[in-house]
Amino acid sequence: MKFSIVTTSDSAYKDALEVRKEVFVQEQNVPEELEIDEREAESLHFVLYDEDKPVGAARLRPIDDGAKVERVCILKSYRNKNLGALMMRHMEQVAVKNQYPALLLYAQVQAKDFYKKLGYDLISEETFLDADIPHVAMKKVLGTS
Repeated sequence: MKFSIVTTSDSAYKDALEVRKEVFVQEQNVPEELEIDEREAESLHFVLYDEDKPVGAARLRPIDDGAKVERVCILKSYRNKNLGALMMRHMEQVAVKNQYPALLLYAQVQAKDFYKKLGYDLISEETFLDADIPHVAMKKVLGTS
């Protein structure tokens, strides 16, 4: 497995979109106009590859008090292999290098325990809908190493 970190001007950005469309648009029925939004260009995009095949994607977007983790996804056939945790650890390392003090994310409710195991804390008990999917807000304060 290998990672690429890309921007919207890199050719590998299409690989991130390919994975996101398969997971969010096709599998979870998120409208494409919600999945691909106006914040693409201001984000760093992470693509996880198995050889040359893109199998995971996520993006990291700077915000006022750190960065926001968004669009984390792994292809269905690659799930339950710790690749999501690998993706998150890699993003956290990049966030520390960029001196972001904390990471915020909106987790789908069914993924809340996954993020808790990675050290993210709930910052709101209330759920909210994003693309008609229940979410919760979570945060992790990063160390500086």
